[in-house]
This record gives sequence, structure tokens and C-alpha cells, in this order.
Amino acid sequence: MAGGVAGRLNTPGNQPKTGSTTEPLAVRIILISIALLFLVLVLLMPLVTVFMQAFRKGAEVYFAALRDKDALAAVRLTLLTALIVVPLNTLFGVAAAWAITKFRFKGKNFLITLIDLPFAISPVIAGLVFILLFGAHGWFGPWLQANDIKIVFALPGIILATSFVTFPFVARELIPLMQAQGSQEEEAAATLGAKGWRIFTKVTLPNIKWGLLYGIILCNARAMGEFGAVSVVSGHIRGETNTLPLQVEILYNDYKFSASFAVASLLVLLAVITLIVKAVVEWKHHQGLAKEGE
Repeated sequence: MAGGVAGRLNTPGNQPKTGSTTEPLAVRIILISIALLFLVLVLLMPLVTVFMQAFRKGAEVYFAALRDKDALAAVRLTLLTALIVVPLNTLFGVAAAWAITKFRFKGKNFLITLIDLPFAISPVIAGLVFILLFGAHGWFGPWLQANDIKIVFALPGIILATSFVTFPFVARELIPLMQAQGSQEEEAAATLGAKGWRIFTKVTLPNIKWGLLYGIILCNARAMGEFGAVSVVSGHIRGETNTLPLQVEILYNDYKFSASFAVASLLVLLAVITLIVKAVVEWKHHQGLAKEGE
């Protein structure tokens, strides 16, 4: 009898249905069309418009705008800021995720709240906070002036503001990943005599490498494209404290539309490169999961 029951349960009619959704074809076509139309209107058309406006007066004007000394200075400052901020936030993100997921201590929830703080505060408000702290009339302003130290309206202020708005990205990618993985492998390695750094490099880091790369990509993209906080603390000094987004604003306000769109096209290219790298990282991650499941 058991065999008969099992046979009836395993017949095709009794097996659970799997596969794609069962909505009618017309509904699926409508939903897909709405999604594609939204992407075209919100994503593709603005990108195409940027390049059309950038090349409106010809390639000579386009490349002349990119060769301008202020534009080159903005590129250098943007890259320098990212080169400083991204490694710092990577170290912070890894350390914070390690502490939150591997240890029990008082104030853990408070630390998590602090990590999420830049997501809740407007970047402009964050920039104003740095002005109130390090500006000429701020809390530390007189002491900084007495020691000839310049924070706001200089590179340190830009780095501080960019670090503040970008530091959650790496930590927020790693914390749920490391929580899901647990600490069993690290505990086993410690039982076998491995020390902290060896456990991290040989056990923890291989398990989080794709999440870490993903967080670094997001952090770098935000660092290069940040406008609000940097706009407040930069002072808009041409050739000195203007990043690429600020240079676009200045050129546009000066009615140099082709030049502003030419510089904006660099940010678009950076965004496209970021998306390509992100897609490659996700593909590699899925490939790794597929090999582990075999």
C-alpha cells in the first residue's frame, strides 16, 4: 500500500507546479512594457541627452572643455578624494562589520545606528555641521586659525564631508552577509590554533570578498558623485576645491552649457563603468555560488 500511495503522490498530476508566473500573456507584456518605458524615460533618455548637449557644438568644443585647466583640476581632486576616502571607509566598514557580527558588547545597537546616520541626514546638513565645527566661527575655528590649519574650504574638508556620506556603504554590505555566515568557521580556526589576522585573511576574507567588492564599488561611485556636503564645505574655489559635480554646476551657472555637459559626460562614463564593474562582480559571485552548489 505504501508503494501505491507513493506512486500516486509522485504522478505528474500530483507534483507541485513550478516555473514562471501564470499571469496571462497580455498582463506580462503590459508589465514589461511599463518597466522598459520607465527605464527609457528615467535612465536612457537623460544619458543620451547629456552626450547630445555635450557634442552640440562639435567634438572640438567638447574636448576643449575637458582640457580646460579647471576641469582637469576637478578631475584630479575627484580622483584624489576617492583614493583617500574609499580605502578609509573600507577599513572602517570591515572593522565595524567584524565587531558587530563576531562580538557581543554594550552599545552594539548604538553603533549600528551611527552607521546608518548618514542615510538619515541630508548631505547639505552634514556639510553645515562641518562648517559649524571647523569654520572660522565654529567651535574649533579660533584654534585652527591660531595654528594655521585649514579644514573647510580646503581638501581636508572635502575628504571629511565625503567620508561622512560614504562610510555606511561597505559596512552595510558586510554586516548582513557576515551575520548570515555566522562565526562557526572562525571558531573552528581558533580551536586549531590560528590567530586573529590569519583567521581573517584565510577564513573571513574569502567568504566576504564579493560583498566587500560590491560595497567598495558603491562607496567609490558615491564618493565621485557627491554634491551636497562637498558643495557646502568646498567654498567653490575654482581650480582648488571644485570636484567634478561642482564644476558642472559652475559651468552651467556661467551659461557655458556645452562645457558643463561635457564635464557631466565624464560623470556619466564613471557611472557606466561602475555599473559594468558591479555587473561583473555579481556575475562572478553567482558563478562561485553555482560551483559551490555542484
